[in-house]
Amino acid sequence: MEVSRHIPVMSEEVLLLLVRGTNRTYLDCTVGYSGHAEKILETSDSNSRLIGFDRDEVAIAASREKLARFGGRVLLFHGHFVDLKQHLTLSGISQVDGILFDLGVSSPQLEEPARGFSFQEDGPLDMRMDQSMSGTAAELVNRWPEAQLADTIFQFGEERFSRRIARAIVCARQRHPLATTKELVSVIEGAVPSNYRHGRLHCATRTFQALRIAVNQELDCLEPALRDAVDVLSPGGRLCVISFHSLEDRIVKHTLRTLSSTDYPKVVVLTKKPQVPSREESGRNPRSRSAKLRAAQRVSKEDCL
Repeated sequence: MEVSRHIPVMSEEVLLLLVRGTNRTYLDCTVGYSGHAEKILETSDSNSRLIGFDRDEVAIAASREKLARFGGRVLLFHGHFVDLKQHLTLSGISQVDGILFDLGVSSPQLEEPARGFSFQEDGPLDMRMDQSMSGTAAELVNRWPEAQLADTIFQFGEERFSRRIARAIVCARQRHPLATTKELVSVIEGAVPSNYRHGRLHCATRTFQALRIAVNQELDCLEPALRDAVDVLSPGGRLCVISFHSLEDRIVKHTLRTLSSTDYPKVVVLTKKPQVPSREESGRNPRSRSAKLRAAQRVSKEDCL
């Protein structure tokens, strides 16, 4: 299984923040195609281990193959990070020393037309991270009321032409159901002004982002998962989160700020402003350009007294 196309974002920055000491347990909540997981295992000592899970069964299968050389140092699950406490309990683990969330869509997912994530390739309107779940993007665009579509595209995509796009989708589906990514792109292109069609950002980018977030309920799960992650961190343990759009980053920022600003704070924030990719990395991997890395460290009860 080919997984070399996936390039982990800001891996050096993550390793500097996360990998510390010996005999540690690391948790990769979005192991994907194991780009970061492999580097954590290579950088940490031979007594350290990594637990990882992901919603994408294809990615988990690829990671099992890629990380097999690390033997018993790796334990992988097919599952969602919102259930991280359950996964750890099943593994007999109560605390971990480092946790990573990489919230981006991986390159193999984007480049596989059958997954329906990309507006650049023709494929079914799917967009599910976990293909065992129901509810595809096609079901959303063909069944949701116009107002719900418009609100979703505006809120999750921050798309200023959301109402025009939603109206065009409803008109198009009355002729025949929208089934493919190219059909949806064509509808979007016909709905927006001509100068918007030829802007720096493809005119379908924000709508596709919004539908992907809605299909996978990405934002609903993020804050509770971050809170659970902090709960299972050992004192001095660190949490790193890489986000790729402003809605995610806002949730990460506010959650960490809340957890650090109470009378008895659970964490201290290590990144007052998010770290961003270097100019060199952005040039080497254009998909990294929008990445933001935030980190926090668990404090002990004694530190709060």
